[in-house]
Formats: sequence, structure tokens, C-alpha cells
Amino acid sequence: MTKAPTRDELIEQLVRTQVAGDVATPRDNNLDHYRSLAVGDPHYLLGLTFESTWSYRDVLALMAKSAGVIADPEHRYGQDTIDPERTVAATEAMGDRIAAALSRPGSRFTLATGHPTGIMVIHLALARFLAAHGATLVTPAEGWMYQPGSYGRRRRIRYIEDVALLDDGGALVHTHDAAPMRAMLAEERPDFVIADHGWAGAAGEAGIETVAFADSNDPGLFVGEAEGKIAVTVPLDDNVLPRYYGPLTRYLLAWITAGL
Repeated sequence: MTKAPTRDELIEQLVRTQVAGDVATPRDNNLDHYRSLAVGDPHYLLGLTFESTWSYRDVLALMAKSAGVIADPEHRYGQDTIDPERTVAATEAMGDRIAAALSRPGSRFTLATGHPTGIMVIHLALARFLAAHGATLVTPAEGWMYQPGSYGRRRRIRYIEDVALLDDGGALVHTHDAAPMRAMLAEERPDFVIADHGWAGAAGEAGIETVAFADSNDPGLFVGEAEGKIAVTVPLDDNVLPRYYGPLTRYLLAWITAGL
């Protein structure tokens, strides 16, 4: 396995590949999603409920603090950012949580992703790492099917190397839905979840220790972290070329190893 980068090397690579720094997600898209969460659109809640009332300005302020997007509400179009320092700090915090869980005898993990491209490669590497270190990987509800909304093809849970995803019978699909994770938890509850989108939101809502990856236009998991339902949320562009996540993945695995 290629050696893990140093912290400075990782930050440079994150910015160069736009995993962080000046990311591809446009500013107006970010702000539109923040408004949608503030009015309670279920698509942006990602399976979570919140105790506090989060206004659009509250969400923007949180995203500036947690992900490093531009804080100025008058900046409405053009470039937005993810702070690579925050990405690395959250990656380290995620590593600490995973190492602690892995050190507990009998801990059972579930991994799931709504991104069958992009960050799926991080989840696959984590699944292999956990299995190699003796963890139990829980894979409930394989084959469970549902139809989101009143149209479109039915979707089902499929596992690739112990990572849960959705397919529609012909292809793996991108999803924000929380329903598949709810179905998994109804069959078997793990002790720890590593996920994104609604997979993470539903697990955190159910009171399971959950760490997550999230883009700057997916504020729900950051709000969930602020309210204590998500343990750690790592800010990053979640759909760049898969190979660009290699250095971050190696850094995370090295950090977990050091904590064992």
C-alpha cells in the first residue's frame, strides 16, 4: 500500500484535486439547499429531525464554521469553498471514533453510501480495513426493495464488499434517501455506522454512533452533528474522480491504525 501523506501533503492534494478548497459545487446550489433545509424539505433533512429551529442564516453560519463555505450571505453566485484544514481535522476526528469503536470487543459496523461513484472507494477501503482488523461487518436487509415516490424504477439494497448501496435492477444509483437504512436497522442494529446522505442521517436519528462524509450542499448531516446526532461529519466534494480520494483514505487508515 502506498505510504500515507503527511498532513501538509494531504492539504495540498485536496486543494489541487478540488476535493476541498475551491470546489465544483456552485455557490447558488449550496444556498438553495440551505434554504430548503431551513423550510424542512425532507430531501435535505436526510432522515434527521432537529430540536432547534434552523433558519437559512443559521444554516449558512454553521456551514461556514463546519465546512468552510464563504460566510457572506451576499455572496450568492460563483465560487464556493470547503476549508481543507476542516476536512483534515474532521478526518482525524473520524479516525479517532473508528479506532475507539474498533478497540471495543465485539463492535459491529455497518457501512453504506449514496455515491456509487466518488466516495464509494473510501467506504470500500474502510470495509476491507475493518475486516482485516477483526471487526464484524453487519450487512442486513440485502435485497430489500422499495419505490421512491410515485414514479421511477424500484430500488433495492445491494452490498459490494460489505458496503451497502442501492441499485435499480440495471445500475447502481445515487441516493439521498433514508428509507434503506431504516429498513436495515429494522432487521439488525450495528454499534457503529460509517455512511453519507440519508444512510448516515437515518442511523444518527436512530441513536447509533455515526460518522459521515458530506458535501457543502448537503447541510443536513452538519446540522445533525451540531445537535449531537452525528458524531463527526467530514466536509469534502463527494463526487470527484475516485482516485483523488486515495491520499485522504490512506491518511484516515493510518490515523485509525495509530489510535489502536
